[in-house]
Amino acid sequence: MTKNVRVRFAPSPTGPLHIGGVRTALFNYLFAKKHGGDFILRIEDTDQNRYVEGAEQYIIDALNWCGMPFDEGPNKNEKFGPYRQSERKALYKQYALQLIESGNAYYAFDTAEELDAHRKDHEANGKTFIYNWHNRQKLSNSLALSSDEVKAKIDSGEDYVIRFKSPQDETLHLKDIVRGDIKIDTNILDDKVLFKADGMPTYHLANIVDDHLMEITHVIRGEEWLPSLALHYQLYDALGWEAPQFAHLPLILKPTGKGKLSKRDGDKLGFPVFPLEWTDPKSNEVSRGYKEDGYFSESVVNFLAFLGWNPGTEQELFSLEELTQAFDLEKVNKAGARFDPDKIKWFNHHYMQQQNDALIAERYKQSQPELKDIDVNYIEMVVSLIKERASFVSDLWELSSFFFEAPASYDEKASKKAFKEGTKDILTTVAELVNNTEDFTVENLQNTIKGWITNNDIGFGKVMMPLRLALVGALQGPDVFDIIYMIGKNETVKRINAVIASL
Repeated sequence: MTKNVRVRFAPSPTGPLHIGGVRTALFNYLFAKKHGGDFILRIEDTDQNRYVEGAEQYIIDALNWCGMPFDEGPNKNEKFGPYRQSERKALYKQYALQLIESGNAYYAFDTAEELDAHRKDHEANGKTFIYNWHNRQKLSNSLALSSDEVKAKIDSGEDYVIRFKSPQDETLHLKDIVRGDIKIDTNILDDKVLFKADGMPTYHLANIVDDHLMEITHVIRGEEWLPSLALHYQLYDALGWEAPQFAHLPLILKPTGKGKLSKRDGDKLGFPVFPLEWTDPKSNEVSRGYKEDGYFSESVVNFLAFLGWNPGTEQELFSLEELTQAFDLEKVNKAGARFDPDKIKWFNHHYMQQQNDALIAERYKQSQPELKDIDVNYIEMVVSLIKERASFVSDLWELSSFFFEAPASYDEKASKKAFKEGTKDILTTVAELVNNTEDFTVENLQNTIKGWITNNDIGFGKVMMPLRLALVGALQGPDVFDIIYMIGKNETVKRINAVIASL
């Protein structure tokens, strides 16, 4: 690529960042880093009525948690700043006026009530109202009014918008990296509003102007913006600018595969749809986040990369660096990608195994009140024994509580299976063997007890099942001899005596 690659992620600060937005940011980030380019964050806050306090910082925190810090953006390396559209307000009107001067846009004075009446009239006749070539000469705009009438309306302070003048009887040939060649009949396009009565641009004008001024080379965004592609191409052409390359990513679908995954689906379907927990500043309603639910950022990123992209190999586990090297927009699918909550858990299980035991031990200790006074080094040893069975730190207590406290009861079904005639005598002997083992190591315990079992021709199940039940309270957990070594000689004997008493 001849130009330095520059991409932007341009969310609106209207609430928490949806996981679909994170996927868009990820694909932009991977593309930029693969080509040695820049990843830019731009806050598109032209709609001040929908602005939500704290949303911008949430977006920045989410990107940082995912390991995708922006190179340029609000308060960071502002070479092309400012990066909030509300702070660029003075920039846009000149380009709207330039489009009027060139005949590519016009003033429209139609009120909301007038437009609503037109819509209802069309609906009554089974038609759809479109403000474009076929009716604009009949409406209240500078194409239908004289220049004196237009000047009088503007001078009197009458509200107006500036609309793009879409051409008639033309075929547009557009290119999209993901979708390929696209043909559009301009007769079906409406004359979109570019500049509003409140002095703010619409998304269409603002994002074109900002992308041009910030020298964006590739626009990688969601499929929902595909219907705007024709207008955006025409705006670049009308302003005499070179258009960036476009790539429209597939929708992220609900787990059923039907319909787009929305912000409301998290609570309804029982899994997070936001990277971080979010508290609504107005209602104080809390929405779950993947971080707070115990997911590792690596698993979220790895999972999201496969929603709409495939490397073309059997490999599924990728670090961020490996994703950067493998990523290719040409391998992004057109079809929607189904969100699978079980798959992201699968990723988390794998990343759990790769985590440092000391790090997990710290998290485990902080999350479990019962471990407040336990040495973190001991917890780390426990983690190393049971981690492979866990997908989340929150799984660890159920898998390892017996390392920290004796079982309060014994699984009824397992008890019937393990406790037979003669079990009491067997366990009494095992307790003596444990108590008499001087060099207390896993290997010595194993040799002593297994040797006794073999020499006395006792079935291993007759010994190991009730012994495990005494230590754990159920027929689960890591190697019995690891458990004995970890909890110690006195605690082991105490638990064996407790289960004998319960028999």
